Amino acid sequence: MLSQKGGSKVTSFQHNPTNTAVKEHIRNKLALLPDRPGCYLMKNSEGVIIYVGKAKILKNRVRSYFTGSHNAKTQKLVSEIADFEFITTDSNMEALILECNLIKQHHPRYNVLLKDDKTFPYIKITNEKHPKLEITRRVTKDKAKYFGPYPNAYAAQQTKKLLDRLYPLRKCGKLPDKVCLYYHLGQCIAPCEFPVEQSQYDDMITQITRFLNGGEDSVRQELERKMEQAAEGLEFEKAKEYRDQIVAIDTIMQKQKITLNDALDRDIFGYAVDKGWMSVQIMYMRKGKLIERHGTAFPYYGDEYDDFMSFITQYYSDNPALPRQILLPIPHESSSMKGEEIATWLQEWLKVKVVIPQRGQKSEIVALAVQNAQNVLDEKFKLIERDQERSVVAASNLGKALGIDNLRRIEAFDNSNIQGSNPVSAMVVFTDGKPDRKEYRKYKVKGVEGPDDYGTMREVIRRRYERVLKEGSQLPDLIVVDGGKGQISAAQEILQDELNLFIPVCGLVKDEKHRTAELMSGDPPQIVPLARDSQEFYLLQRIQDEVHRFAITFHRQQRAKSMVESKLDAIPGIGEKRRNQLLKHFGSLKKIKEAEVEDFKPLGIGEKLAATIVAALREDTGDH
Repeated sequence: MLSQKGGSKVTSFQHNPTNTAVKEHIRNKLALLPDRPGCYLMKNSEGVIIYVGKAKILKNRVRSYFTGSHNAKTQKLVSEIADFEFITTDSNMEALILECNLIKQHHPRYNVLLKDDKTFPYIKITNEKHPKLEITRRVTKDKAKYFGPYPNAYAAQQTKKLLDRLYPLRKCGKLPDKVCLYYHLGQCIAPCEFPVEQSQYDDMITQITRFLNGGEDSVRQELERKMEQAAEGLEFEKAKEYRDQIVAIDTIMQKQKITLNDALDRDIFGYAVDKGWMSVQIMYMRKGKLIERHGTAFPYYGDEYDDFMSFITQYYSDNPALPRQILLPIPHESSSMKGEEIATWLQEWLKVKVVIPQRGQKSEIVALAVQNAQNVLDEKFKLIERDQERSVVAASNLGKALGIDNLRRIEAFDNSNIQGSNPVSAMVVFTDGKPDRKEYRKYKVKGVEGPDDYGTMREVIRRRYERVLKEGSQLPDLIVVDGGKGQISAAQEILQDELNLFIPVCGLVKDEKHRTAELMSGDPPQIVPLARDSQEFYLLQRIQDEVHRFAITFHRQQRAKSMVESKLDAIPGIGEKRRNQLLKHFGSLKKIKEAEVEDFKPLGIGEKLAATIVAALREDTGDH
């Protein structure tokens, strides 16, 4: 199938369902790839786009996925590819921009996806008849002037506070009928009451722009001159005000670390990769001064420099407030992209100077960004290793305390009911000391009347392990129940006498403050001494807290559902079938209560019954 999208040619192929057919299908398609730049879209067996890439020569790049050897993460991506499309472009620059747009459109699971996990504040001079200063985290193409980013909201607010004192632009969102306090403080020019010439605004905006673009020294000198003049005229209050403004400027300037002699705004990028993860560091230099750095880490699956460039293109497509210069690290030797090409492409697109420094001070700053990126990954993996080691050691030590040689899988149970209503139970699974949430299970208790914890334990243990035996699923190395001797004995009775299973069972006994206090195990159950500050005791606390949370959440859901059903059941003319129809159609009791009589017609409910339903629900909640 061939189709046209703008000036680019799009080629796509339909998926063939069998593995052999898919391989043959892809082999035939590879022969049709052109010697042109463009983008390719990899799809899985369900036709979902899982990866988008760009290429200087589509034929070479796409073929590389299906030939030669790859690392584990790339093999995982390739194993899911069942189809692909490609879009040819007229230039590499077009391919770069198109890739960015396709990623933002389709959100492929294997692509670098830029997440707005941190936005920095900017100072904005609005483009209005009566302009004003604002702090914003959203930069739009509205012809306003943006300055930043600032390292944090406090720094931006302090700078704006100083500018408000120096330059009396309006402060209000909407012009009032008369002058406000800011006018009397000398911080507003009061366009609400007095005519203001455009030249006056232009002069203030020029001075603010000069200040925010690095002209603090000239503003400071002007304030010094005015302070001395006021002091000579014995206007000490005014001289004090100028002095305070000078101190405020000095405070702002001293908080910034000077790193380069020029006054250019720069964004400096560095990245590092390890174990399938990429870390990107952005260092923000404004007016030649380093004001902030920001880092992010994410899994990546393509060529490291290609994915790094994907990050940059997404970053600037969402951020129109551009610096004067962008510094990038040198591409890796194996990269399909060359430094000179990258700089040229980005410059053409962003209309900003892009430099990949080879030596000198700029190169050292990029190296600093790279080192910071590497530090993030090193810290990440050290914490993971430490956490894994702690969890595995905790599980191993717990096993030793209970006489279990190889304790890996723990299944824990907790029951939940309030005065016997809606009794439920829940099970959580911990593998090697860490929760395995996809293995969690919920149980509605069916054969127990009233608050009977032992009966509930017997029913749930029976249902769980009868099914495990029937399906041949993995058995746990340890079962943990919430309680002492009674709950342990109830579980052992079902496991040993009915199912012929001899799995160790332990119980967690709580103190008067409902905290994990003691571990019991054995037949008959005895207290197992564990140090309160040990990793194995901490593991048991986490297990007990997690299974209790899971059970309580499930119980609340069931109670809420039961309350909804009982309210509807209490209305004459509503049986189980109609109750289920109403809930399915409206979605919730609140929506039914808010409905009008005519909204019930699609369900075949007449006006009289509809009015009865609405009146009963509104009366129940006090709404009229």
